[in-house]
Amino acid sequence: MRYRKLGTTGLDVSPIAIGAMTYGEPDRGHPVWSLGEDDARPLIRHALDAGINFFDTANMYSNGSSEEVLGRALKDFANRDEVVIATKLRHPMRPGPNGRGLSRKEVMTEIDHSLRRLGTDYVDLYQVHRNDHATPLEETLEALHDLVKVGKVRYLGASSMPAWEFAKALHLQDRNGWAKFVTMQDHYNLLAREEEREMIPLCRDEGIGTIVWSPLARGRLARGWDEANSTTRSQSDGGFADALYTAADEDANHAIIDAVGRIALARGLTRATVALAWLHRQPVVTAPLVGAGTTRHIDEAIASLEVELTDDEVRSLQAPYTPRYDFQGVSVDEAALDAIRERIPGMALT
Repeated sequence: MRYRKLGTTGLDVSPIAIGAMTYGEPDRGHPVWSLGEDDARPLIRHALDAGINFFDTANMYSNGSSEEVLGRALKDFANRDEVVIATKLRHPMRPGPNGRGLSRKEVMTEIDHSLRRLGTDYVDLYQVHRNDHATPLEETLEALHDLVKVGKVRYLGASSMPAWEFAKALHLQDRNGWAKFVTMQDHYNLLAREEEREMIPLCRDEGIGTIVWSPLARGRLARGWDEANSTTRSQSDGGFADALYTAADEDANHAIIDAVGRIALARGLTRATVALAWLHRQPVVTAPLVGAGTTRHIDEAIASLEVELTDDEVRSLQAPYTPRYDFQGVSVDEAALDAIRERIPGMALT
């Protein structure tokens, strides 16, 4: 495994991160497709044995069970100082007016709950799980800074938001001498490239490392066109994947998926390996988040690190892409997310 720096920090991480939303007791949040502890532990161990040291979860995944499962496995299988644990906060964790968001009260409360569930006294990367427009940004940023200063958090990260909001946060952190965001966890793959317009150039300019969620477009890039909705998860996600991808030009999506398949066939690789290899070509991408449900998923991701796509292959993958903006200039992705958030309150979208 060849490690890389997390953004411009001195922290070394594997260029594949395990997304632990897949792990958590089924009766705690995602009863159809999440893997309980007995099934998750061998996968976490397999990732560690392969040299992966980067694991990402969130407080609300399976209502805290994901953190518990991940924390116990890492305690049993790894040296804490050698692994990088990332978690997130913002989504609802309990009923009541102060059971969600990014207020100072919630930031200080949720870090302690996450540390308890993870079984550690610090997290390496603490991320805001989307923005909280009901809380002053300065309040959130100062509270996060204080967590860094008391040693409960090593680094700070953000996740999907408009580039101007992220730029504003970085400016406030710089102006006030607060610990800065060093990562952006964003939605980026061959079927969703809107981040190339503003967010990725901003991250490149600021030295921010990106951690990509849904790198395989909810599995669409790992299967043929006719199998797009063939998995249990895709059939039970409340329409989230359809809202993200079918609102765009279906002919373009079809052409991209076919191009992935042609390259995979010609190279003797899996589709997932080809799609992830494309992401590794993007210099601002630190690590895609792989929600591995089998050891094969982990092995395919690791194989992508050795694949060098040709310029012609890259052009065939990128050429069909169609920009996704509606008549108001709003990204279809963001409009879809807002609609689903309203329909399924508290649902985790990464």
